[in-house]
Amino acid sequence: MRNYYQFLHSKPKLHHLQKRVLQWDTRLCLRVNLLSQLKFFAQFFKTISRLGDGWFWALSTVVMLVALLSQGLVASIVAMKVCAVLLSSFCGYLLYKYLKVHTVRPRPYQVHQTITLGERPLDVFSFPSGHTLQAVLFTTMIGHQVPMMLWVLLPFTMLVALSRLVLGLHYPTDVLVGAGIGATFATIGSKVSDYLVA
Repeated sequence: MRNYYQFLHSKPKLHHLQKRVLQWDTRLCLRVNLLSQLKFFAQFFKTISRLGDGWFWALSTVVMLVALLSQGLVASIVAMKVCAVLLSSFCGYLLYKYLKVHTVRPRPYQVHQTITLGERPLDVFSFPSGHTLQAVLFTTMIGHQVPMMLWVLLPFTMLVALSRLVLGLHYPTDVLVGAGIGATFATIGSKVSDYLVA
């Protein structure tokens, strides 16, 4: 199967658009990555990124479970809502893995020597950002169930997305597409969950 780049090269107009997007991607990536040269920001965003590996979202899901039970919802409905979050996350992960393997986009630090790598990546390829995908998905779904949690989840999600650029691990388009996938699966998961418990 031809990969993403082979497809673009076979379509001149798309290839031209890709070059312009890549130029924008690279410029913004280089500018944001400058923050990693400051020790405070490098350590801060490294910590944010590590929390975004999964620990923060696992804790947030537990808090959602407790909050829903405290509202008087029966355990079976709460369990269904939690399962909806986890299943949506898994579906998002499957698409993420598929895109990683089929686009094989190298990470910014692998292409540009001027980019400082602030954290060891979990895998080889760049597109899309799995951290951002999961951050947006969990924030959207948990916030849908417990809106008060958005005061914490939204700022953290924005920091996770920014951390991927600061640490030299992703291009802006990796982050944007990851966010889009996360929002899509979260919306579908939330609607299905609401329908089943209605």
